[in-house]
Amino acid sequence: MSYELDAAAHGRLGEYFSEIGKCLRDKRKRASFAMYAFGLLSDGDRKSAEPIAARTCGDPSQANGYHLRLLHLLSRASWDDHAVRRVAARHALDAMGAQEPVSVWIVDDTGMLKQGSHSVGVQRQYTGSAGKIANCQIAVTLSAATRYEAVPIDVALYLPKTWIDDEGLRAKARIPEQTTFKTKPQLAIEMIYRACLDELPGSIVLADTAYGESSEFRSGLQLYGLDFAVAITAPTKVFLLNDVGRCRSEAIGVKELGRKLGPKAFRRVTWRDGTAPKKLSSRFCFRRVKVAHDDGTPLDERQPLWLVIEWPQGEADPMKFFLTTLPHRMSKKEIVRIIKERWRTERVYQEMKGELGFDHFEGRSFPGWHHHMSVVLCCYAFVVAERLRHFPPASLQAQDGSNRCAA
Repeated sequence: MSYELDAAAHGRLGEYFSEIGKCLRDKRKRASFAMYAFGLLSDGDRKSAEPIAARTCGDPSQANGYHLRLLHLLSRASWDDHAVRRVAARHALDAMGAQEPVSVWIVDDTGMLKQGSHSVGVQRQYTGSAGKIANCQIAVTLSAATRYEAVPIDVALYLPKTWIDDEGLRAKARIPEQTTFKTKPQLAIEMIYRACLDELPGSIVLADTAYGESSEFRSGLQLYGLDFAVAITAPTKVFLLNDVGRCRSEAIGVKELGRKLGPKAFRRVTWRDGTAPKKLSSRFCFRRVKVAHDDGTPLDERQPLWLVIEWPQGEADPMKFFLTTLPHRMSKKEIVRIIKERWRTERVYQEMKGELGFDHFEGRSFPGWHHHMSVVLCCYAFVVAERLRHFPPASLQAQDGSNRCAA
């Protein structure tokens, strides 16, 4: 995100906002939306309504009026978040798809630290962003990715049961009456369903253990005809299958299975070639399994999956574990490369928080939070499209080699 928009880019930005404006219809909404978006894209340490209004307004005496306009857009004005996000997603995905097919969707979540207790959905809860329990909101995101770029195409606020069950909190935050408690995997499945209805490109879903451990989540992906590669925890038990698909023995934890198979069962796989900074490789083992979960489905009717175990060189035990449906359509090297793409969302969160105010919303309402997120997603989609225009895949590959985490 470290380049200035030239005149041509400003022209493209104007055309882009005009397309989004068709979803807003009202002239005042379109103007306020553009003002807020330009504020998010501009310099400034704080990307919330009041400082954006102050920076936008040349006359300090009018700053309060600008502030009220932005507050109305976010918290009171009625407009379709999904329609706006769909325009943004297609804008970025068209640019990404011009370079290579978009096939991967990544489900993840991130925490937004808060000081008080009034922001919608806030409570003390675990967030991977802080690596601990903290006072925060949790945003669940669905991103589309290629080897070189990722763009969030949808986002949902996780509402703890304490917020769903408290009528006073619901009223203050203007949580819609039809909103019920949903787990993070359930929120993710809803976003995936919307993406499927919108016919956005994507056929493989990646997710961490918070989602991969959910049999409901995995079943939902299969219902929509999607392949997946999802992380699971070390204690997860599976039945190892023989060549004809029958269970070999009793259920066993995946970490214990890796130990039992031993280092000789693992083969080195390099998922990124090149020398910047170096090749990335590790040792992997693939085995056909059925998951030993208790979801009411008889064992004979459960779909066989592939278990991927990673045992890095120098480690005493296997370290990472994944369930996937992919081996029927690609090589093991390609599967490992795709699995490793899940960590690309960390860059997305870093940029949206550091540059676009993803976690700067200071309002307290449910509609306001989602409106703010929609504008952020629109801004990031434009940035992704422009980045691909300025930095085609060859240069992005060089950046990727020097900047990305080895996961």
